[in-house]
Amino acid sequence: MKKTLLVVGLTALMSTAAVAQELGASIARFDDNFLTVMRNGMTDHAESLDGVSLQVEDANDDIGRQIDQVKNFVAAGVDGIIVNIVDTSAGAAVSEAAGDTPLVYVNREPDNVNELPPTQAFVASNEIESGTLEAFQICRNLRAAGKAGGAKGYLMNGQLSNQAAVQRSKDVHDVIGMDMCNFMTLIDEQTANWSRDEAQSLMTNWLSAGEEFDFVIANNDEMAIGAIQAMKAAGIDMAAVEVGGVDATQDALVAMQAGELDVTVFQDAFGQGRGSVDTAIALSKGEEVDSKVYIPFKLVTPDNIDSFLDKN
Repeated sequence: MKKTLLVVGLTALMSTAAVAQELGASIARFDDNFLTVMRNGMTDHAESLDGVSLQVEDANDDIGRQIDQVKNFVAAGVDGIIVNIVDTSAGAAVSEAAGDTPLVYVNREPDNVNELPPTQAFVASNEIESGTLEAFQICRNLRAAGKAGGAKGYLMNGQLSNQAAVQRSKDVHDVIGMDMCNFMTLIDEQTANWSRDEAQSLMTNWLSAGEEFDFVIANNDEMAIGAIQAMKAAGIDMAAVEVGGVDATQDALVAMQAGELDVTVFQDAFGQGRGSVDTAIALSKGEEVDSKVYIPFKLVTPDNIDSFLDKN
């Protein structure tokens, strides 16, 4: 009887060990509102799954540190690694550091995304949609406001080392190049590195030039909010300026409800985090997954904001 119980106990232990999954995640930076929501999506989902443990590290915007974190995860024998890459041009180095350990890039598209091996994948939203949805809605709003005869504005870029920033800005230029929107012209465009504070400073500098403008398009909500803060401090009537961002963060939705932000684009940060965990687990089990897993962007305006108030 004791022997039978021992065999049953060992079988149960081996079964538990077989399904246990240890994952490691390196996030570009912890002090980012959007990435915090994404990180919460990862940790909450991992905690809800039996036998799954997740260790999350802050790369502190340092690609060298991030590569070391990946190597440390490999040395620790984790079953899968999730990376929110610091510098999207360093994909090859990060992929090499992971070796044969399954690796999932999340949110930020590495430059080697089209050459990923079968043990690696990318989970995010298609950035061609984000800037396009944002800029086209700004265009529509300007036309509705009677400014189709000519409208001038500014473009705030995210980190120029980041594929999302490059693509979102290209999207804006592509929309402005359309026949329907070619009445829009850019006075200037500069980077504010995804930062609310840097955007506020940049907008203040633009305002000091005294140039009249009709719109501000930012690569993310944090920069859009920074621009709004600068304009409000200068006494500008926010009803007279179209302002757009991307991410639909809670702060952005509050600004939209206050009549300050006109357009944003919902990027499912929580869903990306959850999807990255599921994809890492599938790869660790040797399952075949799509090399690119896209979670759709959705346009957010004052007309449909109620549908997004509890998303993030």
